[in-house]
Amino acid sequence: MQTYDYLIVGAGFAGSVLAERLARGSGQSVLICDRRGHIGGNAYDHTDAAGLLVHKYGPHIFHTNSRKIFEYLSRFTAWRAYEHRVRASVDGKLFPVPINLDTINGVYDRNLSEAKAGEFLKTLAEPCATLRTSEDVVVSQVGRALYEKFFRGYTRKQWGVDPSDLDAQVTARIPVRTNRDDRYFTDEFQWMPRHGYTSMFENMLDHSKIDILLNVDYRDVKKQVQYRELIYTGPIDEYFELRYGKLPYRSLEFKHTTHDQEWFQPVAVVNYPNEFEFTRITEFKHLTGQQHARTSVVHEYPRAEGDPYYPIPRPANAAIYARYRALAQNLPGVHFVGRLATYRYYNMDQVVGQALTLYKKLARTHDKTKTSNGFDSEPDGTLGRRGMHHQPRKRPILQPARA
Repeated sequence: MQTYDYLIVGAGFAGSVLAERLARGSGQSVLICDRRGHIGGNAYDHTDAAGLLVHKYGPHIFHTNSRKIFEYLSRFTAWRAYEHRVRASVDGKLFPVPINLDTINGVYDRNLSEAKAGEFLKTLAEPCATLRTSEDVVVSQVGRALYEKFFRGYTRKQWGVDPSDLDAQVTARIPVRTNRDDRYFTDEFQWMPRHGYTSMFENMLDHSKIDILLNVDYRDVKKQVQYRELIYTGPIDEYFELRYGKLPYRSLEFKHTTHDQEWFQPVAVVNYPNEFEFTRITEFKHLTGQQHARTSVVHEYPRAEGDPYYPIPRPANAAIYARYRALAQNLPGVHFVGRLATYRYYNMDQVVGQALTLYKKLARTHDKTKTSNGFDSEPDGTLGRRGMHHQPRKRPILQPARA
């Protein structure tokens, strides 16, 4: 049996960051495995048959307010500046989302100033003493009409339940603006990996102490190798063989198409909150900056079954997770990290931050000296703001053992 210091289950952000840090930062040997046939998790991108770079699992937009996280990832990619903009198809027109001054004026056929728009929204809002549900959050900010046009249908499709039955946290972070700022995010760092996410992950995992095993179930891998500690980024209920029941998730189905035209829509993402089965259409060239005579898009269809994407935030589900979490806290040498392992939806930068925090904890047990910022220096020094891109050495990916 081959022996490793760490077996890491899942080659998405959480697993890959920890593999890189443990190998390069602490000199630990790592085997990272994934049941999919690629690294990168849901952020995986690839070139399609038309030669267009697409995100297989829907759009992934990198944004963060953490310089530390941005500079860490800059070790493995150059960046392309990108500010995300979304439109919603309502009443046959496209309006900015999140709701802003142009949305309000367009829907209500007004010419309000920023100050007057705030006053106008107050006349529409239906104040609620206690914000218990997603419906409460939205209606208390923008009133029932905008809620029905922009939020209710989209949320019902996305989550499979009415917003009146969904926890307030689902819509609590959706901003409402009275100015003309139509950016979806306002974070300080808004960039896209210049050569794609997969290239970034390849650079991250390009280390002599990291082996990669794909198309395998980690339970089979455990029988074939020896390891000192386990880092698990998969669904926590699966780890414990559904002892307390299956944790509910919403899934997605992606339908990719290529079109013989340069552009399909004016922005990267257009939401369809009402009359269609799909929730949104993404056109990837807006994200990647690629120049091409054709264009590829993806339609997203929420599903009740399939790969787990979104934990469903309801009190009953939180109670089930709490029981699994109690089991996890009593397992020596096993660490749970990431969205699926903690049953919580995180942005990509939050997952990176969580993984770096766990690494710091693990690194205290390793002998390698670290610099004061928590990262060891690269052989060629700290990289600049725009990062770098190099071709990885393409170390061979291990193949699953055959029976």
